[in-house]
Amino acid sequence: MVNPREYYRRGIVVEEIVDFSKGRWVSVEGYRGGRVFARYWRNGLPLTIVSASDLERLLAVYPWTRTIYATLNRYYEINTRESVESLDNIAYTTPFWDIDSSLEYWEKTIEATKLIVDFLEKHGVVESVYLLWSGLGAHVRIHEEAFSPELLEKYHPLDVAYAVVEYVLRELKNKLQALSKETNGVLKIENLVDAKRVFTVPLSLHRRIDKVAVAFKPSEIEEFTPEWANPDKPRHNRDWRKHVVGEADELALKAINALGLPRLAEFHARQTRITYKPGKKEESRGAIGRFQVMGLLQAARYYLLTGDLEKAKSFGLNRAIFYAWAKYYGRTYKPKHPTTRMREDKPWRLEKVLGEEVPVSPRGWFMIGDREQLPEDYDENIASKINAIVPYEKAWKKALEYLKQFPENVLRDPQKFYKLVYEPVRDRFIEKVVEGRFEEKKIRTLDEIFGFRAKEKKKK
Repeated sequence: MVNPREYYRRGIVVEEIVDFSKGRWVSVEGYRGGRVFARYWRNGLPLTIVSASDLERLLAVYPWTRTIYATLNRYYEINTRESVESLDNIAYTTPFWDIDSSLEYWEKTIEATKLIVDFLEKHGVVESVYLLWSGLGAHVRIHEEAFSPELLEKYHPLDVAYAVVEYVLRELKNKLQALSKETNGVLKIENLVDAKRVFTVPLSLHRRIDKVAVAFKPSEIEEFTPEWANPDKPRHNRDWRKHVVGEADELALKAINALGLPRLAEFHARQTRITYKPGKKEESRGAIGRFQVMGLLQAARYYLLTGDLEKAKSFGLNRAIFYAWAKYYGRTYKPKHPTTRMREDKPWRLEKVLGEEVPVSPRGWFMIGDREQLPEDYDENIASKINAIVPYEKAWKKALEYLKQFPENVLRDPQKFYKLVYEPVRDRFIEKVVEGRFEEKKIRTLDEIFGFRAKEKKKK
């Protein structure tokens, strides 16, 4: 059994953890009568490690520490709680593909890394790639400085990292899903890039088993075995630091263009997870994403209250994008990039619509950034995606019937609409709304919280 306190005093372990953690917000996990997790010092400031003495202090303050994590983000400064909440304080974000598995299927895990590494190599990203074996699974990572300052000035580092990971997963989906099927669904490959995500630092102990996180380069893939993660004698390549500035720019631009800005937040709200679910048909009907559910219900809400179908589509897509940005960035975030902000030289006005102030173009369409949300955009991003799962006209009709259960004051209030109408069905829209198995009791329970009661369903 490894003694974490003794392990984290080894010279190379200290050097690697300190070097990797600089500029990152650190967190630790361990056991103290159960799993415990810490992200702040006792004085309330974010945990950081910039020297060996910081690591020693951390182990003294949290002696139960077993695993050390750090954020994907490297910040310009970390000196207050607010500094790690500000997206404008993010200098770089590390793209990574999370490959979760088990020791039984470690060879399949390595096959998954090969697929991703080969794809990156074909797109010119070679020197800046490294892998990290976490003990039961693996990460494929691109060094965050493989993106040039010029690119990161134009696009937010989080958007860049997210887009690259998401794009690659979508391109490799069929091949990765076939690998997952060979493990009966044990192998899972995910895009986990988000604003506060943490991942294992090099040479950290695994949280459950006596293995350590070892880094290695793509050229070593064929040699790898799980024995490299032996804490007594880990085989660890310190070349994870090596990178070529700008090497990943072309891939990033291709990914961003494929996903689209300023609509990228739509995709942040629905990260790809590739796995195989045994016992289910591979060509299953699937589910409608939250983005599409929000857009559909907002459009139906606007249409019921105004009777204007074209503007309802504009409103539905606008609110779906808005709530996706709010969820991902936080409502107080003010984007600094021209693709995601209002252009001062373009005329627009704020209009109070269903309890919220919404930018409106001179032509009367609702706007996000400097872009109008047009009815045809709704058809492309909401209606067509729904139609791939269930007939859109059926979903629209059922959405209207569902909304008619609620009194007008619920539909006009954005908070009540979100909590009482959207939230209860956002993950099971087909089952609860399209197939008509929504539990009315749920509505009434939430009604009581807000101090009003929903109308009874109309008798057929």
